[in-house]
Amino acid sequence: MIKAIQSFEEYKETYAASISDPEAYWAKQADQFIWKKKWSKTLEWNFSEPDIKWFVGGKLNITENMLDRHVQSTPDKIALYWEPNNPEEQGKAISYKELYEQVCLFAGVLISKGVKKGDRVCIYMPMIPEFTVAILACARIGAIHSIIFAGFSASAVADRINDAQAVAVITSDGSYRGNKNMDVKSVIDEALNSCTTVTSVFVAKRTGCAVTMLQGRDFWWDAEIEKAKPVHEATEMDAEDPLFILYTSGSTGKPKGVVHTIGGYMVYTAYSFANVFQYKEGDVYFCTADIGWITGHSYVVYGPLLQGATQVMFEGVPTYPDAGRFWEIIDKYKVTHFYTAPTAIRSLMSFGEKLIENYSLKSLKVLGSVGEPINEEAWHWYDEHIGKKNCPIVDTWWQTETGGILISPLAGITPLIPSYATLPLPGIQPVIVDANGVVLEGNDVEGNLCIKFPWPSILRTTYGDHERCRQTYFVTYPNMYFTGDGCKRDKNGYYKIIGRVDDVINVSGHRFGTAEIENAINEQTDVIESAVVAYPHDIKGQGIYAYVICNPTDKSEEQLRKEIIESVVKMIGPIAKPDKIQIVSGLPKTRSGKILRRILRKIAEGERTNLGDTSTLLDPEVVEEIKKGAL
Repeated sequence: MIKAIQSFEEYKETYAASISDPEAYWAKQADQFIWKKKWSKTLEWNFSEPDIKWFVGGKLNITENMLDRHVQSTPDKIALYWEPNNPEEQGKAISYKELYEQVCLFAGVLISKGVKKGDRVCIYMPMIPEFTVAILACARIGAIHSIIFAGFSASAVADRINDAQAVAVITSDGSYRGNKNMDVKSVIDEALNSCTTVTSVFVAKRTGCAVTMLQGRDFWWDAEIEKAKPVHEATEMDAEDPLFILYTSGSTGKPKGVVHTIGGYMVYTAYSFANVFQYKEGDVYFCTADIGWITGHSYVVYGPLLQGATQVMFEGVPTYPDAGRFWEIIDKYKVTHFYTAPTAIRSLMSFGEKLIENYSLKSLKVLGSVGEPINEEAWHWYDEHIGKKNCPIVDTWWQTETGGILISPLAGITPLIPSYATLPLPGIQPVIVDANGVVLEGNDVEGNLCIKFPWPSILRTTYGDHERCRQTYFVTYPNMYFTGDGCKRDKNGYYKIIGRVDDVINVSGHRFGTAEIENAINEQTDVIESAVVAYPHDIKGQGIYAYVICNPTDKSEEQLRKEIIESVVKMIGPIAKPDKIQIVSGLPKTRSGKILRRILRKIAEGERTNLGDTSTLLDPEVVEEIKKGAL
């Protein structure tokens, strides 16, 4: 397992060494894992195609490093405490040995239905232990998992299944979320009406709700487990074989499937988990992210289990049955490391501090923040009321495409500045460039954040469309990976992320392309055209503001807004519904037809006077109308 850095002095020495010889540095980290065959070359790369390979020729199975080796050394150690949505329901404590046995059994189920190495398997599940088992069973047999957040609509699910050409789906009958019982299987049924490649659907029982089971295609999890032959032999995989596809929104309407490969992702998620969180034997780690997002992949499933950690997996929401639920869980399991999103922190702030007084929180040693830059007010509240000013806050910056945390304090080691991601992890080489791609040297600079050298968990491609990967991440600034984020480096060399610079909106830490939301809005029959921008939101960080042109209709604006929201929920899911919808007669366009989003963005942010030059617009008067009707 990865040995973590122990002091700030060691960090500085390690960072310098990692930059002077990155290949030697990462080879040393990779040596700490079980390989079936060692690599012949540590790295081959260029950013122009892009073509990136780590640990070339290395053979392994990631689950042997997550399960088998821990079963040999600490079989009875708890891998997972599962806390259900309802605090009155009995939770579960699952040891590494039990998790290993369940994974081997479900791997046998997959094989019995013809799932094989290289096949794609979509997983659409609530936060139950079977979710983790399903993921690791796929990895054990070499199937590529593609997890879809279980809040996406049937249409969005179908898009992802079809793009991945998945042969199987793993889901549940239903789910509990707060005071709601949610249908899950029915969403899959609807999605599969427009999918032709899926031959098997595996259904775990959670709520006991009535579901339709198609004979020959749909199988109950428990029934299949009872007759399964466990797969103890893990399939040998190449370091550069795909581990998973995870769909993320981009600046075009079609979600893109980010591909991560086995060897590099394994090394980097374990490495970053060990160093950022400074997890020690006996600690209990709790990340509140859903596994459907990259944070759940890297820091609920892979990173903690690779390091042999004990963690809490929570099915529910932070406000059910009241807004003290997170704090209750921390006390119940004596959680030492707590990792959540600024959105959750800001939401819980709004309930006041009185509720927190009912809980001790004395077990906490490290706090973390993920998904978006945390604002100073939330940082200080988190520090004072949850950490009692005794817990370092690791404000982590990374992306779906990076696979793991790139810029962050190391807990208890890096001196902190509120709302700063601080310093890059060893092996990470960030640069700040101006609009022309000129690297801004020294400190006290601000521009666009790029990375100039590959790290092991960098994305390799976008599934089925490598050119899209190249155009999105490697063309804007040649020979660099472009993050899409603006950034400043202060006088001390600390990094502060200042938000997206492309057409992507970050809602509660989840990214949506403006084009994706506009396409969903435009599906409503009365809509002619729409333009979507982000605006500051007290809880979510960014809210969605939609400007919509409609055909003449007898419907009220209220009815139009309702139907537009229904269209977005149907096409994408509730998480992407606009917060504000302004019905307009026109949009600020240049004579060539380009929408000037900077004007719409400023109006959405409350700006009315300093809108810049509007003389190039086809109809400048439309701006005045939009200003008058702004919400």
